[in-house]
Amino acid sequence: MTPDKSLSAVPYYYSSLACGLTPYVPGEQPKDRKFIKLNTNENPYPPSPAVIEAIRNAANENLRLYPDPSCSVLREAAAARWGIKAEQVFGGNGSDEILAFAFAAFFNSAYSERPGQQAVSARSVEPILFPNISYSFYPVYAALWNIPFKTPELDREFNINPQDYKQNCGGVILANPNAPTGKALGIKALKEIAEAQLRNKKVFIVDEAYIEFADSADSGSMIPFINEYPNMLIIHTLSKDASLAGMRAAYAVGSEELIGGLCRIRDSFNSYTMDRLAQAASAAAITDTAYYSEVNAKVCRTRERTSAALADLGFKVIPSQANFIFASPPSDAIKFFAALREKGFLVRHFNRPLTKDWLRISMGTDAEMDALVQACRQIISENNRK
Repeated sequence: MTPDKSLSAVPYYYSSLACGLTPYVPGEQPKDRKFIKLNTNENPYPPSPAVIEAIRNAANENLRLYPDPSCSVLREAAAARWGIKAEQVFGGNGSDEILAFAFAAFFNSAYSERPGQQAVSARSVEPILFPNISYSFYPVYAALWNIPFKTPELDREFNINPQDYKQNCGGVILANPNAPTGKALGIKALKEIAEAQLRNKKVFIVDEAYIEFADSADSGSMIPFINEYPNMLIIHTLSKDASLAGMRAAYAVGSEELIGGLCRIRDSFNSYTMDRLAQAASAAAITDTAYYSEVNAKVCRTRERTSAALADLGFKVIPSQANFIFASPPSDAIKFFAALREKGFLVRHFNRPLTKDWLRISMGTDAEMDALVQACRQIISENNRK
């Protein structure tokens, strides 16, 4: 049973921390009806056959034993792929877990106290920075760890202004490509932010959940630059580009000092975060670049074709570098969202002032996206007859 998350329903025995939290709300996962799910940015294609084989091989009598707490097989696979040291890689139970560890490890909490030091007040703690429209887990983690934050505004076209993130602050976290907009900053801009925060002696986290779908000329992972910027941590989930949303696996890459900080938090919380099956699956997925390059290129082609088709129907579509598109329908977005659901399609609507006119639509197979476009055409036609 899922507890009521409203503040008025919080039991008296909840802690003051639990009472003050506004938890993240995940995309709908229906159980009572068959839908075409385009609401949680899952990959429409299956994992690599090598991943399935790795899981089968790992599902043996050794499951009675605890898994490797250092996630060696995953770290070695990622190190080989990126040409770095295994000591520069951290494995985690999904990128959300790594993000939680990173917030705790690198961003200062208000009223925090270090051994031998007096507690500091909220006013003396510099706020961290992330965009006003971005992954909605960031403010949740900031609240969980009591970390003050500021949210520089995107412009009218949902662009991030890199200058906003070069100022003195408590640290920076950016999703690149951003969510739910799908827009990406180029490598040059990200390097400038990393350099500015290196001078400020603060950590710069780049959340690259969708980077494998970024195909513009100036985009790409920041992992090749971690040795230039020892303050820069890169987080990769395997839920999206590796088709492993159901496995919960991710990794982070950075200097050995940053990885050590993540380990300090993990080992003070739960040393065995990744199970044996997840570690085996992750290593196989990271290694099979040929399979996933083909799959994700297909997703990108579907994204461009769907964007053009929706634009022809009167949608305003933001150019995307992710496996989803952010689109404003030609009529009320809330009603359009409900109409799509009635026709068997789940998309995502964020009912907030700056995003209430937009829908985030994950990429499915070509057949699923053709069906979505046809459903949108029908809804528009029905609205025009009213």
